[in-house]
Amino acid sequence: MLDSRWFKTAGVAAAITLATATASYAAPAPATAAESAAAAVTLRYDDSRAAGWESAIAAGVASWNANVGNVKLVEAAPGTRAEIQIVATSGWPQATLGPVRPGGQARVELGSQAVAQGHDKTRIAAHELGHSLGLPDTKPGPCSQLMSGSSAGTSCANAVPTAAERSRVESAYARGLASLAPADGRVLVDAP
Repeated sequence: MLDSRWFKTAGVAAAITLATATASYAAPAPATAAESAAAAVTLRYDDSRAAGWESAIAAGVASWNANVGNVKLVEAAPGTRAEIQIVATSGWPQATLGPVRPGGQARVELGSQAVAQGHDKTRIAAHELGHSLGLPDTKPGPCSQLMSGSSAGTSCANAVPTAAERSRVESAYARGLASLAPADGRVLVDAP
């Protein structure tokens, strides 16, 4: 039996590769001086209950971190509180609609039912994290829109947010903590 640390290491390597490749295609707009002066909001995630999704989560996190600057997703140290709880389930993927604040709470459920129907795990992870960052679904929509989710079809593997999606997240976290309204709290289920 392979050690789960190997999977996490492989996932991080894949995430770095994805982030590097993604950055060359979808680099975020340069930050203004005021935006650069504000510190990025850091949100911690806990994926300890998402066995089998480690590399997809790492790649989804890397995609968001490569494409937005006002918020950064980091893995929570064992035993510390995380704003985003990520769990594997047998149902359809779903997530709490944010934007989640530091100290707040959001839940991402990565459902195997979507994978069984042929949907890409990395796209699912990035899409559900997008909900935690404040993005609603844009269904129906093309594969180029990350938040179109399952409506883009099973052949879609895009895990990179569009310029409009990036802009909306950047705006939500624009002035650090001062600009953050409480999260919506609704749970969005991504069934077709």
